[in-house]
Amino acid sequence: MQAAPDAAAARAPAPAEAAAPPPEAAPVVASIRTKLADASFRKDASADDIAVLQAFYNERSDPLWMTDMGFSREALAAIDEVMKADDWGLSSADFVLPPAGDLPASVDAAAASEIKLDLAILKYARYARGGRVDPTKLSKLIGQSPSLRNPKTVLSEIASAEAPDAYLRSLHPKHEQFQRLHQALLAARAETAAGGKPQNIQRLLINMERWRWMPEDLGALHLWLNIPEFMVHVVKDGKEIYAEKIVVGQMSYATPIFTAELQSVVFNPEWTVPPTIIRENLLPSLRSGGFFGSNTAILDQHELKVNYNGKRVDPSSIDWNHVNLGAISFVQAPGPNNVLGKVKFVYPNPYSVYMHDTIRPGLFDPAVRAEGHNCPRVANPGKIAAVILAADKGMPQAEVDKLLADGYNSAVNVEHHIPVHTTYFTAVVDDQGKVQTFGDVYKLDAMVGAAILGKGAQSEAVADNAQAKAKPGAGTTAPGAAGASGGIADSTP
Repeated sequence: MQAAPDAAAARAPAPAEAAAPPPEAAPVVASIRTKLADASFRKDASADDIAVLQAFYNERSDPLWMTDMGFSREALAAIDEVMKADDWGLSSADFVLPPAGDLPASVDAAAASEIKLDLAILKYARYARGGRVDPTKLSKLIGQSPSLRNPKTVLSEIASAEAPDAYLRSLHPKHEQFQRLHQALLAARAETAAGGKPQNIQRLLINMERWRWMPEDLGALHLWLNIPEFMVHVVKDGKEIYAEKIVVGQMSYATPIFTAELQSVVFNPEWTVPPTIIRENLLPSLRSGGFFGSNTAILDQHELKVNYNGKRVDPSSIDWNHVNLGAISFVQAPGPNNVLGKVKFVYPNPYSVYMHDTIRPGLFDPAVRAEGHNCPRVANPGKIAAVILAADKGMPQAEVDKLLADGYNSAVNVEHHIPVHTTYFTAVVDDQGKVQTFGDVYKLDAMVGAAILGKGAQSEAVADNAQAKAKPGAGTTAPGAAGASGGIADSTP
């Protein structure tokens, strides 16, 4: 039976609506559309920026910045702010701006000026949030990725902003330390203009750039490990509630720079020996016992047990010269000789790095504390654990003391969002407005300076750090070298 025409029509899909044509454009906007479609015009611009501008001007009929009398008041304010980029640690030379005072000679000239200002604004927004360089390409130690503002959002927001200059300023990091460094930079530049010779301008610029790579929200409760300072700070609601010394990795086993989430605090931890220490410390000793490599004294010395495919085995039964290392793990039980000490702070990350106690308290005596492998070691771990767990879940000190004393391996999961920021700031500004500087222990200042300021900045950055050059403390045992501990405790992660 054939369906009634009306019923069949009701079931038929509605025809697709044709895309609405762009609104009829003013001559300047029509010229803008033409120029944005011209490959030769856009060859030096970001493809993403061009695509955003094409969509933006296809949806409007009037220019954003141009009037019959030239640039609008808002446009002039935006131009003036971009020209002040140097005050914010950027370089005004990076932004190609149209002439602000002259009335464009033609519609095409007005269109070109509008596009030029748009592109400068989008680039400024990107640079303000850390898009000047990709920090992960500067060094394998840097695991920070800037949070860039979507260019479509930038264009939409500045188009509706009452004060475009204030909007551009708002794109810079709002962290208190960034703002303090900004003020220190202005003061240093003023001193230079007055004939003085401030020493820290490049270091201020380098550290302002590092702030652009940080998360916008550091966390109401967070841990702040600053590698060049050799300190960890516990911060709650913007105020430091505890600080403690740390030891970071030496140059060849440097501590990486990244942000992760604290998951748990482990009391009386087990230690699973990392692959680098297996290769460099354990295997040479295990393979020194003849054809079957049965010299397992180093395992007894450090109370290490051996697992093969997850099962406990007798180490003397293994041919250490031909063993499949992927199937082997070495585990040290909790106890007074465990190289992780009494506490481990777990924050999962791609580097398998965590902060922990140590059985070598003398490591905290030197002013410069870069030694061993890449996991940071912390003084007074029980105290910092108590501070964190009290702030997180109200755990009393007595309960922490009991967990420490009973000797059992136990983990306490945190309840709240607690970021752990492992950072690399060689300059901070204290509460009195004084710039405090730290040695460039991993030689990263010159690298960052060359990337953002040009290669000419490298020598000055190195000179700035010459007097504070960080070296491992006296008595450091090189990784794998024998000593009272056989090289294992000296090479802990």
